[in-house]
Amino acid sequence: MNPAFLLAARRTAVAPRGGAFRAVEAHDLAAPVLRACLDDAGVAPHEVDHVLLGNALSGGGNVARLAALAAGLSESVPALTVDTQCCSGLDAIQLAACLVQSGAARLVLAGGVESFSRSPLRGTRPKAKGEAPVFYDRPPFTPWPARDPDMIEVLARAAQGYSRERQAEFAIASHARALAARERLEAEIVPVAGLAFDSFTRALTPALCARAPVLHREGASELDAAGVAVEADAAAVVLVGAQGWADRRRQGGHPVAEVSFARSFGGAADNPPEALDDALARAPLPDWREISVVELMEASAGQALTTCARAGLDPASINRGGGALARGHPIGASGAILAVRQFHELAREAPGMLGLSAIAAAGGLASVLMLQRL
Repeated sequence: MNPAFLLAARRTAVAPRGGAFRAVEAHDLAAPVLRACLDDAGVAPHEVDHVLLGNALSGGGNVARLAALAAGLSESVPALTVDTQCCSGLDAIQLAACLVQSGAARLVLAGGVESFSRSPLRGTRPKAKGEAPVFYDRPPFTPWPARDPDMIEVLARAAQGYSRERQAEFAIASHARALAARERLEAEIVPVAGLAFDSFTRALTPALCARAPVLHREGASELDAAGVAVEADAAAVVLVGAQGWADRRRQGGHPVAEVSFARSFGGAADNPPEALDDALARAPLPDWREISVVELMEASAGQALTTCARAGLDPASINRGGGALARGHPIGASGAILAVRQFHELAREAPGMLGLSAIAAAGGLASVLMLQRL
């Protein structure tokens, strides 16, 4: 099997739903990020073999193809849109690595894009004459209604055992890390619609968290708005390449990371956090002390705390530049943002150091990506 490498990684800022990107279509979010990755790596558009983008909300079509054409790639370059909900962006990167490892491609642009702001209204067609369409917020994630809980309920279950105060502490720390890292975060961001920083990040305080509305109660556990990642818009892309392209980048003094492990996992269909726990347990990971960079999805503070506890991770050691609680959750792009963050944090490390990205998705899916800094 051929090795696969990340050669460049960029993203837009993350903007809450209805914010700075409220009028920007999903493909127009992704196009400048695709171009930025090519420019960073000195790659001509015609040299790309494939484009893979994750997306969950655009309502069909092929967002990756629209984005590739909008970015100026040749019409001869194929494009594929992946929908595994929250795992979509990381799964697209995994598929890109597989293409390179198999020899089917030498250069692949991969990542994810999502626009809550521009997502279409969704409805089912009437079954009988005279009936009205039935609009819905989300599709089913399992074929069994009794095992298809709302994601807020799932996150509330994951928060059991953690007080609102402990969840608030975690959220406050995520925002604080993002604020402290703002300068280096902006270095990976491609400005779009005048926005060059993650606009949701703030100096969160215990008093603000205490005033956040409670979204759900599950037994003695409460889930509030401060401890849940907000709906958001963003795009994130990496350039995955073969050995020759990696050698060229390294000779130019640029950071390169090899894909050492990339896999998707399935678990309990109605419990995505449990699927992520299983994924981390089943992945061939070294001791956590040997992994210098961990980018873990923060769908909620309780979910992240539970995952850390079950995996034996110190919550203070993850998400150096803040997590989704401090940015927002653009579903199809969130996993790709983790990979972009991992790449840039690893670039600050010594050669040989390892990084990990991990995320769960509705329907009991989870994805893991491990990189090694060259």
